[in-house]
Amino acid sequence: MALIVGIRFHGGGKTYHFNASACPEIQERDYVIVETSRGQQLGQVVSFLDAENSKENRKWKPILRTATSRDLVMRQVWEKKEQSVLETSREIARGEDLEEVKIVSAEYSLEGENLVFLYCYEGKDDPKFDGFLAKIKKKYPKTNVELRRIGPRDSAKIIGGMGACGREIRCCTEFMTEFIPISIKMAKEQGISLAPTEITGMCGRLRCCLMYEYEQYIEAKKTLPRKGKKVITPRGEGKVIRLNPLSQKISVDLGEAGIQDFDPDEVERIHS
Repeated sequence: MALIVGIRFHGGGKTYHFNASACPEIQERDYVIVETSRGQQLGQVVSFLDAENSKENRKWKPILRTATSRDLVMRQVWEKKEQSVLETSREIARGEDLEEVKIVSAEYSLEGENLVFLYCYEGKDDPKFDGFLAKIKKKYPKTNVELRRIGPRDSAKIIGGMGACGREIRCCTEFMTEFIPISIKMAKEQGISLAPTEITGMCGRLRCCLMYEYEQYIEAKKTLPRKGKKVITPRGEGKVIRLNPLSQKISVDLGEAGIQDFDPDEVERIHS
């Protein structure tokens, strides 16, 4: 049976699976060389896959070899150069009237023969990169240059920085390996303010953390009466005005007696 391992090319990046049968002694945290659409890349083994029970495509690409000390040093050399290339590309983009285009990163392949620019652009049509590419290729004539468009969430993940909530490292950068669809319904179910400043992340999209407790709220609310329903409590009849599913508290407006909190077993629903 094939030995399948999960590999990441960046700390919080997505995990890709490869066939490691040619390297039977491979262990977690080892660095390896694999062939990708961007050329040969250095990645780190982060997991092992049960190939027999996996529903994934079984045509996994093979790991070429384990990384050498030279590979690790060269990766550091190219990473250092990538920052300089990124700054240069942004200057060129400004000179080509591409102000609305955000050049997010520049990534070299293992031996530096391929250079991929990731950019974010929220317009409908792709911008015209003819002048930009001409100047980049003139600047780096021995390198194959490619442009790839990414979304705002991927852009925020790569750039990193502080989260909208105040976390020193954004969730997407620190530990999220893939994005899950987020909807406004998740905020409504949790009683979160729908003000843009409260539910929007640094990427300008709905915050990923809206999904963290969403399922728990759905499950907890199953035993609670709906907001706006009339109920009977030990202190009289009233109307439910607020729910706190996680603490299992029900706030009931009792009229002259004011608003009071009750446990679920203290509240009886009035069926109309």
